[in-house]
Amino acid sequence: MAPPKAKPGVLAITPYAGSEAGLGGPDRIVISSNESAFGASWRAMEAYSGASEDVRRYPEIDARSLREALADHHGLDVERIICGCGSDQIIDLLTLCFAGPGDETLYTEHGFTMYPIATLGVGATPVAVPETNLATDVDAILERVNERTRIVFLANPNNPTGTYLPEDELRRLHAGLPENVLLVLDGAYAEFVVQDDYVAGEALVREASNVVMTRTFSKIYALASLRVGWAYAPVEIIDVLDRVRPPFNVSAPAIAAAKVALEDHAHTERSRTHNAEMLPWFTQQVEALGLRVNPSVANFVIVRFDPDTAHNAEAAYRFLFEHGIVTRRVAGYGLPDWVRMSIGTREEMEEVVVTLKAFLETS
Repeated sequence: MAPPKAKPGVLAITPYAGSEAGLGGPDRIVISSNESAFGASWRAMEAYSGASEDVRRYPEIDARSLREALADHHGLDVERIICGCGSDQIIDLLTLCFAGPGDETLYTEHGFTMYPIATLGVGATPVAVPETNLATDVDAILERVNERTRIVFLANPNNPTGTYLPEDELRRLHAGLPENVLLVLDGAYAEFVVQDDYVAGEALVREASNVVMTRTFSKIYALASLRVGWAYAPVEIIDVLDRVRPPFNVSAPAIAAAKVALEDHAHTERSRTHNAEMLPWFTQQVEALGLRVNPSVANFVIVRFDPDTAHNAEAAYRFLFEHGIVTRRVAGYGLPDWVRMSIGTREEMEEVVVTLKAFLETS
């Protein structure tokens, strides 16, 4: 008899690759995963510790108290909110429920790799749409929508490019989609954006029947290790997702920490203000070294290195790593000449600039 065989599409998946943050020693500077520069709120960590004292009990089956906290914080309808083990789980659930063999999902060519992974996992076909100047091209997306299209994934801001789609273009994209095509707005970095023409998507969700906004506690709230994500969607879509969502999918300590993280406005504002100051500073410093930095509105940038010299992206990555600085290669995103660098503390970013200068001065 033949051995068990995986479903079509599964073996076409290239497993998600993380950074080498776990290597290199305790004193390393880790700017590889777009994590918060400051870490989590101490109040959130106290809540986490308190909730961890008795782990024999199951958590809330649907993270109801966290959903209520999110509804209160953002002015949303609690019945339109679902929580997940990171926003990745919600992406998986959306793809599981709304796409399958013979269907297609669209995402921008340098978009988050979880979109094609989730798509292939359900036997559907991921379609990478070309970008223009490393930014989302609305016309290019609409041109590729056809009768097989089921979902359009849009990371806004996008990871790893750091670019974003302003509100007028976002609404033009939605207006051009058929009603049966789901528009998923991934706002993992929404809290860092300070541009006036940016929206995360709450209003579109309220107005439309085919829009979902996903968010995470992994970035500005610095709870990446706890795996907490959420989505805001029409109640009909929430009902569908709840039918396949694993029960108890967010732990009690994670729920407790996330609720308090929402309440600690001062900590969140400190992180946002720091990023708003350090992002342009670091960009200017790196450009002064003669390197190209793609404009970003998130808490990271990608830096281009000349592939035709000894100072190429792989050499830069290795030099930084050997000097205790962990960054991220983004060749897997179709950007082999670029290295992604998160915005850390001022001291960390000053050290990165000094080390980059030393790298460029090597023969």
